[in-house]
Amino acid sequence: MNLEDVHRGITKHKPRKRIGRGPGSGTGKTSGRGHKGHKSRSGYSRKPVFQGGAMPMIRRIPKRGFHNKWGVEVFAVNVATLDKAFEDGDEVTLEILSEKHIAKGTFDEVKILGDGELTKKLTVTAHRFSKQAEEKITKAGGTVNRIAPKRTPKERVAALKNEQSS
Repeated sequence: MNLEDVHRGITKHKPRKRIGRGPGSGTGKTSGRGHKGHKSRSGYSRKPVFQGGAMPMIRRIPKRGFHNKWGVEVFAVNVATLDKAFEDGDEVTLEILSEKHIAKGTFDEVKILGDGELTKKLTVTAHRFSKQAEEKITKAGGTVNRIAPKRTPKERVAALKNEQSS
């Protein structure tokens, strides 16, 4: 095999297939669309979930529960996680939590939960705290700072309505 054999048969500017130009062209008469049926018609388009007339998977799968689109997305962080990730006397903020890859994804608020033990004196700033978490942080000699949520539920609903209208 020679180096020039690699490119044999490859054309950079391939001419487009001209369909419907008579029986001699190879793509005359039905123009590559076959005979009859939906796909042969002009303007045909198929839904992405169409499965050949069978009951689509999206309709076969049972759907349960309720997803509240106006609900607050709360990210939970345990006290034990803070104990592992931070040194004594550190300040814990939302920005630092995301930098250290503790608070991942999209969320509206951060809640500190009381699972595990806290041995370090930390200054923790978050939207919400469980009673247990608050007790453990203050018992270790740290302080708790509550911050107001980014948006109130009314503001969130108004923003959603603006998105839907535009």
